[in-house]
Amino acid sequence: MVRAAVLPAVGSPLEITEIELPDPGPGQVRVRLAAAGVCHSDLSLTNGTMRVPVPAVLGHEGAGTVTAVGEGVSRVAPGDGVVLNWAPSCGRCHACGLGEVWLCEAALTGAGAVYARRADGTGLHPGLNVAAFAEETVVAADCVLPAPDGVPLTDAALLGCAVLTGYGAVHHAARVREGETVAVFGAGGVGLAALQAARIAGAAQVVAVDVSPDKEHLARAAGATDYVVASATTARDVRARTGGHGVDVAVECVGRAVTIRTAWESTRRGGRTTVVGIGGKDQQVTFNALEIFHWGRTLAGCVYGNTHPERDVPVLAEHVRAGRLDLGLLVTDRIGLEGIPGAFANMEAGKGGRALVVF
Repeated sequence: MVRAAVLPAVGSPLEITEIELPDPGPGQVRVRLAAAGVCHSDLSLTNGTMRVPVPAVLGHEGAGTVTAVGEGVSRVAPGDGVVLNWAPSCGRCHACGLGEVWLCEAALTGAGAVYARRADGTGLHPGLNVAAFAEETVVAADCVLPAPDGVPLTDAALLGCAVLTGYGAVHHAARVREGETVAVFGAGGVGLAALQAARIAGAAQVVAVDVSPDKEHLARAAGATDYVVASATTARDVRARTGGHGVDVAVECVGRAVTIRTAWESTRRGGRTTVVGIGGKDQQVTFNALEIFHWGRTLAGCVYGNTHPERDVPVLAEHVRAGRLDLGLLVTDRIGLEGIPGAFANMEAGKGGRALVVF
């Protein structure tokens, strides 16, 4: 039996309870978690913005140590450190054939299966495949990546979502070039990673935008050259800091209609806006036909940073070892399983960066 945070139903509070994990079957791996990040996507699963089968153990950003492997598993062995990959690509679908593995049609197939049980025998689903809000988990072998050398497992947990997403949004989706100006909307875990990525890309000016004035020190430590507290005049304020033109690239990490629209308005004529945040169906963004023509801006979505985890995690690790990427900077709270509801509350209030469950 291991302790886990269980979502019994959409809209219900998490329950910290013991669950029973089976031995790993063919093609499976059992992992003892070192740490798991609390992501806004987990909050979106609890309130129904995103849907997975329930009851479920949430948590999709984590790292730990392999304790056992099932038949046919050769990529890892007991004792190996691993980073969890919640969206493995199948390599066979249309998207994978195009090289767009982040859009794999089969990525979340595992979330529909029962992987563990409560003490009363109730089946549990692995939220977003990996069920990282637990002391241990059992996952498909393609849901683990070798943990990079020289990066503590507690830090490496962040590579599984926040850093891959923020870095990828800047480097792969927005394709920020040296000397460009960038605005990042939202200074949570993903936003702080995006700010560091913009600095690594050689952006000449990096404007951070957030509702909280208290995050300015974090944003500047991550690489922001300017800080704007969100208001009704945000777009005007961002343009004023860029000679009146607007930024070349805006990266939206919030997922709200008003923020997406503001990010778009903050870019220069011909600029690029990349939307990373996950919003609900009720978040409607509107444009008129004339402004789309006149401004010539590009608005694009971004899934998982448009990354290929097996390719990009080693690149990120090298940035960490070289001192260019500070994973610890993203973490503003270290908590236990019982602290997850409080971390969700802080997200809803716009407080802090990444909360990290440390086992």
